[in-house]
Amino acid sequence: MDALSLLHDGLNQCAVVVGRDGGLFLALASAGLVGGATHCSGMCGPFVLAQVSARLEHVPAARMSEFHRLTGAAVLPYHFGRGTTYALIGAVAASVAGHVGALPGLRWLSVALLAFAALFFFGYATKSAVAWLPRRGGSFQRWWSERVSRLARPLFGNPTGWRGYGLGLALGFIPCGMLYGAVAVAAASGSALSGALGMIAFTAGTVPALLAVGLAGHLAGRTWGGVVARVAPAIMLVNAGVLGWMAWTLAA
Repeated sequence: MDALSLLHDGLNQCAVVVGRDGGLFLALASAGLVGGATHCSGMCGPFVLAQVSARLEHVPAARMSEFHRLTGAAVLPYHFGRGTTYALIGAVAASVAGHVGALPGLRWLSVALLAFAALFFFGYATKSAVAWLPRRGGSFQRWWSERVSRLARPLFGNPTGWRGYGLGLALGFIPCGMLYGAVAVAAASGSALSGALGMIAFTAGTVPALLAVGLAGHLAGRTWGGVVARVAPAIMLVNAGVLGWMAWTLAA
C-alpha cells in the first residue's frame, strides 16, 4: 500500500470519526474556549509570559521586528507540545474506557463518563463547579505539579523550536481541574482516535486566551476573559445539555 492510499484511508477514517463524534468535539472545543478564558489563562498565563520574555531576549535589538514580536508571543511550539500531551492522555483514557466498557456488565461506563462531564459543565455554568476546580490542589497534586515544573525549568532558558515543544509536552502533565472534565468527555468516546482528536479540539479552544496573554500580557487575557465570561454560562449549559442527551441516548 503506497503513501497516498494510506493518506486516503486515514482521511476517510477521520471523516467517519468526525461524523460519529462531532458533538463531543464541538463540546470540547467550546469548553476549551470558556476554560481558557476563565481558568487556563490564570494557571498557564505565567508560563506563556515567561516563554515570551525568554524568546524575545534572544532576538538582537537590530533584528527585532513586528514579526518577531508576534511569533514570540504566539509560542506555537509550546501549544503543539501541550496539544500532543493532551491528545495522548485522551487516546489512552478513551482506549482504556473502550476496552473496559466492552466487558460484560460494564457497558454503562461511557454513560457514566458523559453524565459526569454533563454535571461538571452544568456546575461550571451555575458557578457551583468553581469549588471543584483545584486552586492549590491536594498534597499529591502539589507534589506532582512541582516535580513537573522542576523538570521543565531548564527548557525555559530558550523555549524555541524543539525546546518549546518539549516544554509544552512536559507542562501538559500538570493537573488542571478543567482538564478532568475534558478527559471524561474524550474517554466516553471509547475510541483512541476520537479521544485524541477530542483533546486536540479542547487544546485549540484554549489557545485564543493564551495568545491574548502572550501578545499583551495578563491585562489582555483578562479583557478576553471578561468577554467570554458573559456568554460562558450559556455555552456550558448547552454543553451539559448535549452531553446529557448523549448519555441518555446511550443508556436507552
